[in-house]
Amino acid sequence: MTSTAMFPKLLPSAAGLVRRIFLSSRPLSSSSAASLATAELYSPLTNSVDADEEGIIKMKGVRISGRPIYLDMQATTPVDPRVVDAMLPFYLSHFGNPHSRTHLYGWESEEGVESARTQVAALVGANPKEIFFTSGATESNNISVKGVMHFYREKKRHVVTTQTEHKCVLDSCRHLQQEGFDVTYLPVRSDGLVDLERLASAIRPDTGLVSVMAVNNEIGVVQPLEEIGKICKEKGVPFHTDAAQALGKIPIDVDRMGIGLMSLSGHKIYGPKGVGALYLRRRPRIRVEPQMSGGGQERGIRSGTVPTPLVVGFGKACEIAMKEMAYDGRRIAALHERLLKGIREKLDRVVVNGSFEHRYAGNLNLSFAYVEGESLLMGLQAVAVSSGSACTSASLEPSYVLRALGVDEDMAHTSIRFGIGRFTTEAEIDRTIELIVHQVKKLREMSPLYEMAKEGIDIKNVQWAQH
Repeated sequence: MTSTAMFPKLLPSAAGLVRRIFLSSRPLSSSSAASLATAELYSPLTNSVDADEEGIIKMKGVRISGRPIYLDMQATTPVDPRVVDAMLPFYLSHFGNPHSRTHLYGWESEEGVESARTQVAALVGANPKEIFFTSGATESNNISVKGVMHFYREKKRHVVTTQTEHKCVLDSCRHLQQEGFDVTYLPVRSDGLVDLERLASAIRPDTGLVSVMAVNNEIGVVQPLEEIGKICKEKGVPFHTDAAQALGKIPIDVDRMGIGLMSLSGHKIYGPKGVGALYLRRRPRIRVEPQMSGGGQERGIRSGTVPTPLVVGFGKACEIAMKEMAYDGRRIAALHERLLKGIREKLDRVVVNGSFEHRYAGNLNLSFAYVEGESLLMGLQAVAVSSGSACTSASLEPSYVLRALGVDEDMAHTSIRFGIGRFTTEAEIDRTIELIVHQVKKLREMSPLYEMAKEGIDIKNVQWAQH
């Protein structure tokens, strides 16, 4: 009996499952396609969600009528059903350790891993030998920032980065500072873009790395990677970019952009969580000191057994992105325009944070004047959105990214990030517009400051008296 024959009821096509669910009479959001497939295979959140009333979900003290519309694609994306299809055999029948070289099970897994490596490399114009699998972009960023500086510590003692980088890059830089390295945190312009002249002048003879994020996770701004790469090449400094939010969304060519190291993530492009990759240039060769000790897997760069199903899923997600990036981009741009136009037609004093021309359309960060962001979020339980990065949203402090842009603290507190993706529908966008407009109007009706602003009073110049 074959392995697949042992599990006849557990191996329906994931895509087929989703089609069957969508054809059923239940009103469900299409933005959760992959999670729906999982919900059919395994019982829905019965342990963590109290659903005693029909259609009402109770969780963390909140009552929600059905599953919310998902517009938080920068935090994570649903797994594409085609990715699930590619992964399933490596959970159930091709389950060998890819580092086992003496039998078929290991050979099958190794072949799956190497095929995925080729798929990831193709999406960014790299050689497969330059791709190293990790647990995600956070680990890749740590290897890049700490690994390069530790390897070249005798001659290179300085790093250049920006104030709007992801927390894992900023914290890695602070860790280096504690070890005696110098770090320059470049400010950005009011549109979120780095000043290229300022970047060039910040590079010193002992600079060992320049690290600038490709697409910002909070405001969606796309940095001028090709120009930064040229500056770094002229100065002879390796260029690292955190491309977790860029992969599969904007075209990336490591040679044309002069990228030396690049951090990638699987779950931002409709792949599984827990897997990512590090691109490490071979010619001219860039060396890093491994940050994890172990069996020397991934050519010594990242020890630990490579998780074959996750890697295969990541590779498949990259293959799909390569084929559908242009189509997805056009569709997402149209939804972006529909959302922004719909909100601005019915609400005034709505500000787009970050450059409007140089941004990824799937990220729309808006500030609603005279509305407290957390209050707006609490009133939008039917829409899953965020007030900033999922990595820092637990903090009540205003976004450090928006503060770096020079956004007033009051406006920074009113920001909402909308993440549009492959499975987002026009109907979901239209419903979101209705809910946003209703909630903002409701909150502004309770705001005396909004009434004063409508009357033309400059609130910043008001002298408030204590009684």
